[in-house]
Amino acid sequence: MIGRPLETEYAPFYAGYLDLVPESDLIGALEAQPRDLWDYAATVAPEREQHRYASGKWSIREVVGHLCDGERVFGYRAFRFGRGDATPLPGFDENSYVEQSSFHHCSLGDLVREFSLLRESNLAALRALDESGWYRIGSANGSPMSVRALAHIMVGHPRHHLQVLRDRYAG
Repeated sequence: MIGRPLETEYAPFYAGYLDLVPESDLIGALEAQPRDLWDYAATVAPEREQHRYASGKWSIREVVGHLCDGERVFGYRAFRFGRGDATPLPGFDENSYVEQSSFHHCSLGDLVREFSLLRESNLAALRALDESGWYRIGSANGSPMSVRALAHIMVGHPRHHLQVLRDRYAG
């Protein structure tokens, strides 16, 4: 069992995401999430994919594209730290990443497919860890970060945004 990370294993900013992950079967939660995203996407009509619930907010496509960016970044961090690479990694500006993207040219289905592929790749890397690998710590954005904290964030971050999509983008 992987266990819940200590507060010293992640930056305080991420606490809200970890709070969204009560289950002890972290791998199972990671495996189930692409299906949750596919299920949500099936409820969105193509003409609503670029909908924004308010001016200056991301579109539905941009939110899912942001989930792909997050999956890629968090997975890369987990891979590096899991392999014992303690090289400090920079943070990333999610708003700049979305601004510089072309998510508006991608269908929602293509973005969900990308997320699913990224998740499968990250799961393969996480499954290859021995027990000590889950506890390895690196530095991201100037803060300590363990592999198990990153795996929890990889569940909590999409849960947060899926809830926002359901609550604010319905209609």
